[in-house]
Amino acid sequence: MAALTADELLQLGRGFMESRILLTGAELDVFTRLANRALSAQQLAGELAADLRGLTILLDALCGIGVLAKRDGKYRCEVELACYLAATSEASIVPMLRHSVAMWRRWSQLTDIVRGTARPDAGPRSPEDQRAFIGAMDVVSRPLAAAIAVAIGPQGARALLDIGAGPGTYTLALLHAAPELRATVFDLPAVIEMARERFVSAGLAERVTFVAGDFYVDELPGGHDLVLLSAIIHQNSRAQNVELYRKVWRGLVPGGRLIVRDHVLMSDRTRPRAAAVFAVNMLVGTEGGNCYTFDEIREDLGTAGFEPVRLMQQGEQMVGLVEAFRPVGSARTI
Repeated sequence: MAALTADELLQLGRGFMESRILLTGAELDVFTRLANRALSAQQLAGELAADLRGLTILLDALCGIGVLAKRDGKYRCEVELACYLAATSEASIVPMLRHSVAMWRRWSQLTDIVRGTARPDAGPRSPEDQRAFIGAMDVVSRPLAAAIAVAIGPQGARALLDIGAGPGTYTLALLHAAPELRATVFDLPAVIEMARERFVSAGLAERVTFVAGDFYVDELPGGHDLVLLSAIIHQNSRAQNVELYRKVWRGLVPGGRLIVRDHVLMSDRTRPRAAAVFAVNMLVGTEGGNCYTFDEIREDLGTAGFEPVRLMQQGEQMVGLVEAFRPVGSARTI
């Protein structure tokens, strides 16, 4: 890899500036208000009860980075971007941007966490942050879900368990891919209600059982021949993952299959780039989370009783898939 130039290093160091401008625009809901109309800074400041000087500078900067357009002293979010930036749009990415605001607060502690003088903010999310997080998971999952469902190949499975299902985006894709499949979605009570709304809206609620619980505390529903553990293991230490894998093992019928979707690091732990960066997100947001190599995942699954274990796919995004089986003759409980 070619060495970075001084200018490129400086651009990395200043990259937070444009990011923060965009996040503040989302936090103030500027884009929704400017999606269908053009307003002056004074008009918008009145609606937002915002400081006129501050808002004007922000709006001009949003124009400068190409997010807003300014004509005759009025600002507007053009239709091509409004479909993503208006909170009311079906294709909106605003939940992910609002989740990034919460991430910003945690990342600001990175230096102190690395020094050992601060601890990560791993406490429970506020209701607002939790709703933003669940919405963000849907935003990032929607473009990936259909291809992930194809790669998993759910045909032939009868009973799916989606652990920590969040908005249920992957379960929806798997149900579309396998019309004979029924699903159980398992998550915290407030999240289950958000997921239920999604499945009702999609007309698939009758094929889904909704179970509220905490996989750190509760046993998982049993009798499933396919289990999806999607974007979960990175928030845990390896010891926590072994305990969770054992619960999954008990929730699978003999011969049943577990699919782990997550970042999968190469053995040197520096690639894929997105996974190495995401590991830092776990450093600032969890007590023991990390991204893991396939060898680490395979070893921990083996400790929990799974065999065989194989890497189905790997990629720059969080599209790593690891497949593991509860052996057919494994009637004992672990």
